[in-house]
Amino acid sequence: MEFVMPPQFTSVQDALCAAFGTGAKIATVRRIAGGDINEAYKLTLTDGSHIFMKSNHKKNASFFSAEAIGLSVIAQTKTVRTPKVLGFGSDGEKSERSFLMLEFIGAKKPAAEYWQTFACQLSDMHRADTSPFVKAGTYGFVCDNYIGLEKQINTSRGSWIDFFRDCRLEPQVERAAGYFDMAERKKIVRLLDHLQDVLVEPRQPSLLHGDLWSGNVVAGNDGQAWLIDPAVYVGHAEADIAMTELFGGFPQEFYDTYKENGLLQQGYLQRRDLYNLYHLLNHLNMFGSAYLSSVKRIVENYAS
Repeated sequence: MEFVMPPQFTSVQDALCAAFGTGAKIATVRRIAGGDINEAYKLTLTDGSHIFMKSNHKKNASFFSAEAIGLSVIAQTKTVRTPKVLGFGSDGEKSERSFLMLEFIGAKKPAAEYWQTFACQLSDMHRADTSPFVKAGTYGFVCDNYIGLEKQINTSRGSWIDFFRDCRLEPQVERAAGYFDMAERKKIVRLLDHLQDVLVEPRQPSLLHGDLWSGNVVAGNDGQAWLIDPAVYVGHAEADIAMTELFGGFPQEFYDTYKENGLLQQGYLQRRDLYNLYHLLNHLNMFGSAYLSSVKRIVENYAS
């Protein structure tokens, strides 16, 4: 398996022609509900084909290149379904818009044993060969990307614990420094200096979705789970599972099936909140003090 860069284009029309032929034309454009960051549209072509397209200001084109790479990498593992990347880029020299075009997922009622099947597929993704996706070392990714609006640093490291300290917690702590008094800062430093007392190195590196909450898992037109909006990197599989438990969680049958596949190491529950400290710090930096008490509680629990 090799890393394959998804196609980049200089206009929406060029992307359409590459995917559907030189005669491809848009018949209708309908604005649909999307995330908080980008505009989202359903494009219908004259031949009846449907496309999902995100759009943003040209200066934010890196959002789409990062997402396109993440989706393509997950697809290359041939484990969990993701929408096919049809292309990304900026729409011509005069346009101030960037775009990402994806296969349109027609929602359908989840198939029987939906969550059990997804747990097995995710386990397979977490076991896939990760060597093509890291420039050097073992953990990280071929490029930096985003977790929400915030830049996600993916510089390679040979140790998972070093990576989680250097590329996950420390950048978020630096951005959030103004929220903490001197005593709290000392606790955070102590926690960062002793991560090895809590975290463990994985048995094998895993390709992670990186932002695996319920809103980023959808039932596609085949009734199976599809992954969207990734923040991928190579890390410890436990970090993905911890994220699923942060905002409401998945049904118990998902966790029961995933645990049977043996990727959660002994003591996972004692590490779970520390993995999620990263996401809570990110939410603190993006959305403000509503997340501060949760961050302080976790720091207190691990640094005391």
